[in-house]
Amino acid sequence: MLRYLNYIIGAAFAFVLLLALWGTASELISNPPEETAEEVFHLEPMALHLQSDGPFGTYDLRQVQRGFQVYKEVCSACHSLKQVAFRDLQKIGYSEAQVKAIAADWQIEQPGVNKDTGEAATRPNVPADRFPLPFANDVAARAANNNAIPPDLSLMAKAREGGPAYIHSLLVGYTDPKTYTHDGKALMKEFPDFSVPTGLHFNPYFANLNIAMPPPLTQEGQVQYQDGTRPTINQMAKDVSAFLMWAAEPNLTKRHATGVGVVLFLLIFIGLTFGAYRNVWRGIKH
Repeated sequence: MLRYLNYIIGAAFAFVLLLALWGTASELISNPPEETAEEVFHLEPMALHLQSDGPFGTYDLRQVQRGFQVYKEVCSACHSLKQVAFRDLQKIGYSEAQVKAIAADWQIEQPGVNKDTGEAATRPNVPADRFPLPFANDVAARAANNNAIPPDLSLMAKAREGGPAYIHSLLVGYTDPKTYTHDGKALMKEFPDFSVPTGLHFNPYFANLNIAMPPPLTQEGQVQYQDGTRPTINQMAKDVSAFLMWAAEPNLTKRHATGVGVVLFLLIFIGLTFGAYRNVWRGIKH
């Protein structure tokens, strides 16, 4: 008797769940939720073509060096690169002497200890050091950035969907929401109550359209390239995106070369195996 009672209770519970599910589904069908500004006006990253794209891609070292210059002169004031060491810059074409000079001249020094007093101090960077953090701690980072902690950029090109294309689009995507249109729709006409909170900035490539980071690239010539390349905002954004792609995957070229070698080996091995098979079985009739 108790077993049948359990069946009845279970069936009643399942019926109530199905009834609730049906009610929710019916409500969504009859009264679908209104679209939000984020759903209508958020944009996917623009296409960005880099030399590192594809299975045979390699890094354009001149472009990566230009991107490092943009990071050094613009991005490093707020964003860390804590997974990269100064000596890694030799992989993008800098000499050992140049790397030593870059490390020694870096604006922020490494934390250390005064050997005479034992008190906290700083010391110049050396090539073996990783890039130092721009802020002493998260509290200082929030205080300087409208209560938002600037993310580390070491793996940003791999951590965000779209990779370097997302970074490039975000950097060039700042615009005025009052005049912004997409697919023939005006933001302020479709959503007249939309506003950008104080301290935030409108960017349709950011997930919720409002980002704490102000436009870092604001004018042509903000960085003076040493190789003579014209430093437009688009060019600087593209170059720093290429640099951050290298920072996230510095061994990409080697990995691609290894992959090509493995594929060629397998093709040769398959050919030799097939030839051996034909040689062993050629005199045997089926």
